[in-house]
Amino acid sequence: MGVTAAEIRRRAEELREQITADRRYLHQIPEIGMELPKTADHIRKRLDEMGIPWENCGGDLPEQVTRDFMEAGFPRMERAEGVTAVIGHGSPCILLRADMDALPIREASDLEFRSGNGYGHMCGHDSHVAMLLGAAQILKERESSLKGSVKLVFQPGEETGAGARVLVENGLLENPKVDAAFGLHVQSVTRTGELGYAVGVNSASLDTFILKIKGSGGHSSQPQLCIDPLMIMNQVYQAVNLLVTREADPAAMVALTCGVAKGGTAVNIIPGEAELHIGVRTLDVQAADHLTRRIPEVIDHYVKAWRGAYDLTVFHTPCTYSDEALCRELVPFAEEILGKGHVSQIPPMTGTEDFGYITREVPGMFAFIGAGQPGNAPLHNPHMVLDEEVLPLGAALHAYTAMAWLDSRR
Repeated sequence: MGVTAAEIRRRAEELREQITADRRYLHQIPEIGMELPKTADHIRKRLDEMGIPWENCGGDLPEQVTRDFMEAGFPRMERAEGVTAVIGHGSPCILLRADMDALPIREASDLEFRSGNGYGHMCGHDSHVAMLLGAAQILKERESSLKGSVKLVFQPGEETGAGARVLVENGLLENPKVDAAFGLHVQSVTRTGELGYAVGVNSASLDTFILKIKGSGGHSSQPQLCIDPLMIMNQVYQAVNLLVTREADPAAMVALTCGVAKGGTAVNIIPGEAELHIGVRTLDVQAADHLTRRIPEVIDHYVKAWRGAYDLTVFHTPCTYSDEALCRELVPFAEEILGKGHVSQIPPMTGTEDFGYITREVPGMFAFIGAGQPGNAPLHNPHMVLDEEVLPLGAALHAYTAMAWLDSRR
C-alpha cells in the first residue's frame, strides 16, 4: 500500500482544524428530514475545494410517502437528496457513509457554536460529515495509489428511518458497483477513541404503526349513541402489548412501546377520533416479521369489533447487519489506527439505524466510536456534547480502512 496507519493518523491530525471547522459550521445549521439544502451545499462546496467530483443521489418522493412522513410528524418532504463522490477508479469499490440530518430537538448546551434554529445535531451527524470530509481529503491526496475506488455518501433522512432506502432505490450502490460498506457512529457515553462493533445483527429493526381511529362522538351520558374511539384505542393498546408476551419468542429481544395515545377534549364528551402510535424494536428477524403481520390484523379486528373505522400508516426499518467475514478483515485496520486495546466486540444496539438498507444489499460493517465518557448526556438528549478529539480519529479510521481494504483485495 505504501502508506502506514501512523502516516494516515498524522495527516488526519494535520487536518484537525479544517475538520473541526466543518463540524462546528454544520452544528450551527442543523436541518431535519430528507431535504437538507444548507448542509448539502456545504458538502458540495468542500468537495469542490478538494477537486473531488460529486453527484446528487436521491429523487422525488411519491406523494403518499410524503403524506406518511407528515403523519409521523415530519415537515413536508418532497425530495430526498444525498451527495455522493468517487475517489479512485474501477473495482473493487468500498462505500463510506456519513448521515447528515439533525433532530427536532432544541439544543441546551452552552457551546459557542450551538444551534439556534430549534433543531439540534444531538445524534452527532455533524461530526460524521466532518470526519468523512477529512477522510475525503486524505484519500484524494493518495488517489493514484488506490487499488480500486472509494465511494463516499452523505446521506439525508437517517432519523426518518428511510433515507438510506431511498438512496439505494435510486442507484447508490451502482456506478461503480459497491462491494462492501463501512459506517461509523459517534457515541457520547463511551470514552473517546474506543471502538465497538457487533458481528451479525448490529442494531434493532423498528416497525412503526400510526393508527387513527374514527368513531362517532357525542354526549358522555348517551354512550349507546356513540362509537367511542378512546375505548377502542385502549383495547388495541392492551392487545398489541399482549402479542409480545404470547406470540414472540421469550428469547428474542422485543420492545413494544405506544409512545403516543391521544384523543378527547372534555370529560363529558365522547370524541370522534383517537390516535395511537405503536413502535416495535427487535433484534430477531423472525419476531419482527411475525409482529409486523399480526399487529395490523389485531388492529383490524378490534376496531371493527367495536364498529369503528381507521387509517393505518406503517414504517419499517430493518436490522443493520455486520458481515462476519468483513469484520474480520476490517478490525485489524481499526486496531492499527486506534490501538489494539481500543477495539472490542460489543452487544448489538437496541436502537435502530437505517444503514441496514445498505447491509441488506452488500457486506457491511457498522461500528461505534467513543466521543466522550461514561456519565455524559446520551445521544438524542438536548444536553449532549461531543469530545472533538474524535474528529481526526474518525477521519483517519475511514480513510485507512478504505485504503487497506482495497489493498487487501489485490
